[in-house]
Amino acid sequence: MADVHLSETSLPVGGQEQISTRWWGMMCLIATEGILFVYLIFAYAYLGSQSPGTWPPTGPPSLLLSAPDTLVLLASSFLLGWGVRKGVSKARLQLALAGTFILGAIFLVVQGFEWAAKPFMLKTNAYSAIYFTLTGFHMAHVVAGLLMLLVLLGWSVSGRLNYHPECAALGALYWHFIDVVWLAVFTAIYLVPRFS
Repeated sequence: MADVHLSETSLPVGGQEQISTRWWGMMCLIATEGILFVYLIFAYAYLGSQSPGTWPPTGPPSLLLSAPDTLVLLASSFLLGWGVRKGVSKARLQLALAGTFILGAIFLVVQGFEWAAKPFMLKTNAYSAIYFTLTGFHMAHVVAGLLMLLVLLGWSVSGRLNYHPECAALGALYWHFIDVVWLAVFTAIYLVPRFS
């Protein structure tokens, strides 16, 4: 039997290069989740192109709640970007994380009101199914982002972020991804039907 030679050195956990393993992991997560939303938006467009009647069947969705809600989500992204800049104080980072969490929660609550105000249910027709699926997947990502913000806030308060400062920037990167995806979803569902 062959002898196994074990190295005396430990394996690098955080990576040895300038770009860390955490960064590559976040990029892979964003890429796979981005593809999911591309598929869902394509499904929305395909169902609309195959619809025998008007698309959406009830006319373009109202912008009464969704437009201000979009501004709230964009404001949360700017606030988080302000808080995670290199060299900012711990208090500023914590304020940005808490404020971003509050704005993200407001976005979710307004989305819930918008869902409740819809005159259709998930099983009503193809439009209702893709509408709730697309916006629901985005809401699930917002929930994941809110949990991430809470963890980062806890780490900041406990001092753990002092040892892993890159985590705040990666969390902000995920939150910005959520915002960019919402802009694509908002454009496809709320704006395109007004011009087609």
